[in-house]
Amino acid sequence: MPHHTPLIGTIVAGLVIAFFMGALAHRLRVSPIAGYLLAGVMVGPFTPGFVADAGLAQELAEIGVILLMFGVGLHFSLRDLLAVKNIAIPGALVQIAVATLLGIGIGYMMGWDLAAGFVFGLALSVASTVVLLRALQSRNLVETERGRIAVGWLIVEDLVMVLALVLLPALASGLSGGDGAASLPWVISTTLLKVAGFVALMLIVGRRVLPWALHWVVHTGSRELFRLAVLAVALGVAFGAAYAFDVSFALGAFFAGMILGETQLSRRAAEETLPLRDAFAVLFFVSVGMLFDPSVVTEQPIPLLVTVLTIVVGKSLAAWLIVRAFGYENDKALTISASLAQIGEFSFILAGLGAGLGLLPEAGRDLILAGAIISIFLNPFIFNFAVGSTGSVKKQMEEQAEQAEIEHEKKREEHVILVGYGRVGKLVAHGLRATPTAVLLIEAQSDLAREARAEGFEVVTGNAVEPDVLRDAGIERAHRMLIAIPEGFEAGAICEAARKLRPDLSVIARAHSDAQFAHLVEHGCDKVVLGEREIARQMLELIGASASRIAAVPDVKSA
Repeated sequence: MPHHTPLIGTIVAGLVIAFFMGALAHRLRVSPIAGYLLAGVMVGPFTPGFVADAGLAQELAEIGVILLMFGVGLHFSLRDLLAVKNIAIPGALVQIAVATLLGIGIGYMMGWDLAAGFVFGLALSVASTVVLLRALQSRNLVETERGRIAVGWLIVEDLVMVLALVLLPALASGLSGGDGAASLPWVISTTLLKVAGFVALMLIVGRRVLPWALHWVVHTGSRELFRLAVLAVALGVAFGAAYAFDVSFALGAFFAGMILGETQLSRRAAEETLPLRDAFAVLFFVSVGMLFDPSVVTEQPIPLLVTVLTIVVGKSLAAWLIVRAFGYENDKALTISASLAQIGEFSFILAGLGAGLGLLPEAGRDLILAGAIISIFLNPFIFNFAVGSTGSVKKQMEEQAEQAEIEHEKKREEHVILVGYGRVGKLVAHGLRATPTAVLLIEAQSDLAREARAEGFEVVTGNAVEPDVLRDAGIERAHRMLIAIPEGFEAGAICEAARKLRPDLSVIARAHSDAQFAHLVEHGCDKVVLGEREIARQMLELIGASASRIAAVPDVKSA
């Protein structure tokens, strides 16, 4: 019996090499997506060494596409879009049109037909969600006006791409039919009717059945069953949409996520499926990298250069002009245009679908992949240059009135920094509100940060392990830091980062295991609250027993 099969070999090689390349990309302060794509190139058929099974990789990538689109649907925010609709909707549509026209021009230069140029240009028009959010978060701009415009702009791009994924098969079918273009309107009309039927079913039936089913599962008390139910909804709805309505997996998964995103269970659904979504997303990027032929760099240098310039200059310049035309300041226009100067997930999906349908030649797919890799590598430098050129970092963060900023600074004197606004963080924050102590929150998730601001707290959005985020939270003047996030090992990294900036700062964290307890103490936490121990102490006190007996329990250490 062989020690490995092609499936196991493909998964192991993809994940292991993606880890090393992703870690290298992170070290270089580049999006890990670039590392995953390069990992795919390394295990692909165009480079020496181990070659993964491309067919199996594509099958795994399909699951990755479903889960990626399900995640997009879960985080789809109609409220965020409506808040900036006057600029985001027309701006994104015009920018997509400009980029598509530029792509058609490149296609004409390459001798492709109109359909190939259209697909190529469409793939160049949409930015990566992951890369864009990373760029905004690196400067704490997600919750600013320019950050909200950029996110709303991206939402419009995503919606247009979802529609394109639905219509591309109809376009290919219409063009390949006997009547050619004459049958195209009929094929597109039929496809739109099928999509309308699916959407109606989801809004009328799915909107009631899916939340009810998940609430029933929640009441079983089984976390494993809930996780399985969420995955069953994502995969089942995607497969059912493709089987019954002949629409793409992507559309089905997107609507499943969007329906669940409206429920109170959306955050838990996102958290429970995140590890699996991340794993298959990595395999998706690896499979995309496997399709890339590096020889395109030497064989087609001019088309590649024009493609990269279209991504990082052409569509970004269009975005800058559009934002300026709407009367916004130069710093907002530069931020939005720089954050859009790259392509990612949807570009890969469109390129794969277009090539599979025979609409896009393999050379076009290679140019898209090469352009994506190069633009993702360049984006941090472009973003830092564009945002840095608008003034100092402090000036960039001044989105509120000067007097309000002064009041904030006053509140930060001798304040407590609270990291995390989850279930425990909320209780701590509201408990501190009842005391004279001023509290400043650090929260990485934009929806939780928005919720905290709505409840009157001052919030810095970002990862607390970043020194710039800690400085924005006023760590030099803080009295104490409370780390309320549930991930004990991540909390240790935050504590270590805080200690480097303020060695004398008192830090309190929480843990769920003895290993996390020891890790936090080792990395400088003064006090660690072990959840199980505190629960046991409270239960003993409620029945009148001595809580001091807990100290005798083995393997539980005190800070």
